[in-house]
Amino acid sequence: MATIGFIGLGNMGGPMAINLVKAGHQVKGYDLDPSGLERHGAAGGTGAQSIADATRGADVVITMLPAGQHVQQVYTASDGIIAAAAAGALLIDCSTIDVATAREVASAAGGAGLHMVDAPVSGGTVGAEAATLTFMVGGSDEAFAAAQPVLAQMGKTIVHAGGAGNGQAAKICNNMILGVSMIGVSEAFVLAEKLGLDHQKLFDISSTASGQCWSLTTYCPVPGPVPTSPANRDYVPGFSTAMMMKDLLLAQDAATSNGAATPMGERAAELYQAFNDAGGSGKDFSGIVNYLRSNMEKP
Repeated sequence: MATIGFIGLGNMGGPMAINLVKAGHQVKGYDLDPSGLERHGAAGGTGAQSIADATRGADVVITMLPAGQHVQQVYTASDGIIAAAAAGALLIDCSTIDVATAREVASAAGGAGLHMVDAPVSGGTVGAEAATLTFMVGGSDEAFAAAQPVLAQMGKTIVHAGGAGNGQAAKICNNMILGVSMIGVSEAFVLAEKLGLDHQKLFDISSTASGQCWSLTTYCPVPGPVPTSPANRDYVPGFSTAMMMKDLLLAQDAATSNGAATPMGERAAELYQAFNDAGGSGKDFSGIVNYLRSNMEKP
């Protein structure tokens, strides 16, 4: 079993680290929030006093951090991961950040003789707890081969997307699809209500017809048709509106930087921003159906 440093023990990182503890690894965790350290310790993990403390002597160092600036700082600071990592250590960043920063940090790690992959995830907190996450991995073939067995103890699907930064590219493209499709499904249910068509009837038809998609069949935005969807729990987030906004804005930044036309992605970002600003930040992103129902009526 490996010695693993895990930095970022929040809603996603916490259960991911616990799954590594359950798999028999020695996991030394660090987080600025004491409650994350307490949960980690209660599950059998070890607490670290600093980023460098979590990193020293580790075979693998994993991070799950909020944004690109945090990843840049945690990895490249004078007391950061790259400076403290043992020779031959594998670095895995599971944060969702911009592609440019992912590539810059990977280059810095490579310059220090360390293998690194960017491995953002899909699956939300439920997937993190159940170890069923999907990992989209960017990095060299050698680094991916080293990371795969570790990632397999936190997830169900691990896909090598290509070189450094390509994991992040895959994540923001995937979540742009998700944001756009959830709005489309939500609009269809709102229209169905106006037309007197029952939610369940629309679901029964569209879930087996050309309208079938994950946003409908797995994460249906209205209560009833899919009992496990957040719509049946007052939109308590599995994936919050704030997190969807982050990913849609990353996609728009990437589109602007690379000259890609993404008009649907742009409009999705605008609508989620409006929902976020109207108080939806802490709700599940599928709750946008309520914003559309209440705010988007034509005169």
